[in-house]
Amino acid sequence: MDRWVERNRDGLILLARVVMMVLFLASGWGKLQDFQGVVGYLASLHVPVPQLGAAVAVVMELGVGLVLVLGVAVRPLALLYVLFVLASSVLGHAFWGMEGADRAANLLQFLKNMSIAAGLLLLCVTGSGRYALLRSRH
Repeated sequence: MDRWVERNRDGLILLARVVMMVLFLASGWGKLQDFQGVVGYLASLHVPVPQLGAAVAVVMELGVGLVLVLGVAVRPLALLYVLFVLASSVLGHAFWGMEGADRAANLLQFLKNMSIAAGLLLLCVTGSGRYALLRSRH
């Protein structure tokens, strides 16, 4: 198994980048299509400057998501994405102030986001692999 993983390391890293970002690309496209709805949602969460928050979300999910799929600056952008996911989780899934079904649903979303953050941290470690538009030399 170890040999198979090592032989296919670069393809597996590419697959991980693509699969992880599909969620964000779709979400970012949806946010772009209903930008004012996102602004309203962020305002309801008491996010300061919800227009800026919505713009950051679109740029991160669509722009940075696409750049990560392409394999450009994977290590620093994956780390930036970890911070984005953590902030989004704290703002959007504050399960600790909820009860019942809302608490359960938001706890699950929060934990899902922590799993995504862990995968992004692994991308910080692995980098882009061989299949990247622009590869770093390390």
